[in-house]
Amino acid sequence: MSDINAIADQLSSLTVMEAASLAKLLEEKWGVSAAAPIAVAAMPGGGAAAAAVEEKTEFDVILLSAGDKKIQVIKEVRAVTGLGLKEAKDLVEGAPKPVKEGVSKDEAKKIKDQIEAVGGQVDIK
Repeated sequence: MSDINAIADQLSSLTVMEAASLAKLLEEKWGVSAAAPIAVAAMPGGGAAAAAVEEKTEFDVILLSAGDKKIQVIKEVRAVTGLGLKEAKDLVEGAPKPVKEGVSKDEAKKIKDQIEAVGGQVDIK
């Protein structure tokens, strides 16, 4: 039981980016998906069933490059993600990398605008 508590403590100390990486690694290793299943809705009209067209609600903000002002981009990434200095620096230097994943369209646009205002290049997917 102490091993399980130790694992739980380690998982609790992960940053958001580390937790997302862990989830992806486990999905690949175990061949499963952490995404919730999508229900297929039946459309009225003649009894024919059709899948509802789903609008994308979650977006990933990807840092393409830091540009000429790497220090300002690192500061902005820290402000947006809550990462420590080393983690934010590693993320910026390792671009292209996701800054935030699974955010709303408005939040993704806001993050993009903040990082681009200090000289970074950002893409929303």
